[in-house]
Amino acid sequence: MSGTPALEIKGLNAWYGESHVLHGVDMVVQPGEVVTLLGRNGAGRTSTMRAIMGLTGSRKGSVKINGVETIDMPTYRIAHLGIGYCPEERGIFASLSTEENLLLPPALKTGKSGMSIEEIYGMFPNLAERKSSQGTRLSGGEQQMLAVARILRTGANLLLLDEISEGLAPVIVQALARMITMLRQKGYTVVMVEQNFRFAAPLADRFYVMEHGQIVERFGANELEAKMPVLNELLGV
Repeated sequence: MSGTPALEIKGLNAWYGESHVLHGVDMVVQPGEVVTLLGRNGAGRTSTMRAIMGLTGSRKGSVKINGVETIDMPTYRIAHLGIGYCPEERGIFASLSTEENLLLPPALKTGKSGMSIEEIYGMFPNLAERKSSQGTRLSGGEQQMLAVARILRTGANLLLLDEISEGLAPVIVQALARMITMLRQKGYTVVMVEQNFRFAAPLADRFYVMEHGQIVERFGANELEAKMPVLNELLGV
């Protein structure tokens, strides 16, 4: 692949207060790729996502989004470069309906329009059926779909998805896998943090493995079978 990476991280260090959580992370994601960040709990995967968005206490190094250096930018300016973050806690507004949650986020000035409500409902039929339901009345899977769909409304084309399959029924996990496939077909770039290796393995173009706040392995989907002994050791999959 050639051209400007969608995301390029070099020598990224990050802290929460005095706690040094990332130690020189290097990572490159090309436009249109699906990349999965693997690792045990506490390895630094969520901290990497938060550091990309400027949500850690402090950070040093380089984080470029579509070629633009963001290391000294506040979070709201980083978001306006066309990046959407779906945290593990989802952040659904409980008192608002599904459709009100979808209409809430403003469009980003990325030059790319977000998905329309009709497109969202076409991709997530469950949300169309529950469009008048309050956030508290949605199932965990429906809340997860809504959290991702809300980002797609903004025009973001680089998506950071943190543990979107965690704790969900297999049928919902399958629906999320179809969503990732559709997003790739539409040209979105996706970075996923996943504990569910079975969910991530068939979807990703490339994999990074973290341990103790560092990248310890990186490989393409075509190398996955050969890397399984190493992954078993690092992840216990």
